[in-house]
Amino acid sequence: MKMTNKIKLLLLLLFLVNITAELYAQDQILIATLKGDWKFSIGDDKNRSNPDYNDADWDVITVPSEWENEGYHGYNGYAWYRKNVVISSSYKSLNIFFSIGNIDDVDEVYINGKLIGRKGEFPPNYETAYDQFREYIIPPSFINFDARNQITVRVYDAQLAGGIVSGPVSIIGRGKFLYPDFSLDGNDWKFCTGNKEEYKDKNYNDSKWNFIQVPAFWDNFGYGNYDGYAWYRKKFNSGTKLDGEKIVLMLGQIDDIDETYINGVLVGTTGKMGSSFPEINDSDYKLFRGYFIPEGLIKPGEENIIAVRVYDGFKDGGIYLGPIGFTAQEKYTKYWKSIKHKKESFWDKLINR
Repeated sequence: MKMTNKIKLLLLLLFLVNITAELYAQDQILIATLKGDWKFSIGDDKNRSNPDYNDADWDVITVPSEWENEGYHGYNGYAWYRKNVVISSSYKSLNIFFSIGNIDDVDEVYINGKLIGRKGEFPPNYETAYDQFREYIIPPSFINFDARNQITVRVYDAQLAGGIVSGPVSIIGRGKFLYPDFSLDGNDWKFCTGNKEEYKDKNYNDSKWNFIQVPAFWDNFGYGNYDGYAWYRKKFNSGTKLDGEKIVLMLGQIDDIDETYINGVLVGTTGKMGSSFPEINDSDYKLFRGYFIPEGLIKPGEENIIAVRVYDGFKDGGIYLGPIGFTAQEKYTKYWKSIKHKKESFWDKLINR
């Protein structure tokens, strides 16, 4: 007998709590907990971020905890934390984060010697961020899958409590995605705030721009509280890896809207640019960017340029979530068809009977 609309609605209400819990559980996976013993040393030496740095004579303290409670009562200043973690390659198609919690006052966090984020400002332009929750995305190219990864945290405390004081202190994964055939993630993207049309041009000289990590919120790389226009640029040579393929550029999620160019040619846009105050929808920052590339635009074996204009209207900002890179169109469409069918079968079982 066919279900009435009332029965369908009742089923939806009855299963709502369980469905929500299931979806939430699928959204986040605990990869490794890093609570417990960490190597620790006061003082400051930037060489300590090197994964091969010798920390054999360092102290061992508990994390999370105020370092005053670990034998360093009354200490204010710089200190470093180090810990190893193995991340399985089975998590390679997830967005992977180091969720660290609250740090008093300022921090920089590295994995295998590469900066993945910072909050606050170190002296001489000191600015505390003791009340900000830290969670930094780790680009897949930074990770030694199925091997040792060195997590290093540099901390500065000005007064009162100091250190990694509270929080989950764990490696987590969210949002399964299609891993690119040619990855563009990393810390070699050029970045500049402001908005000039020539920034899209292939031959524009960006040598004076700063480097930034993609994906990551730009707030975690010294641009906290900045709202407005900014540009990203990256040079890449795909060799023959993409030769002969119909290609899709995956740019993950961007806060809030973007225009994306390759070799000066517009290949995709999300949102409406073109004015001092662009039109932003509440959902723009959640949308996945998948831009189909015109054949022949990318030159195999040659230097190519990707340029992305971003406008952020409120809080956070930037190319903040992966995947970031190119993949074959056939693989891309097959993946999203499989996702669509999974969603349809779920609702079919629930109400379409």
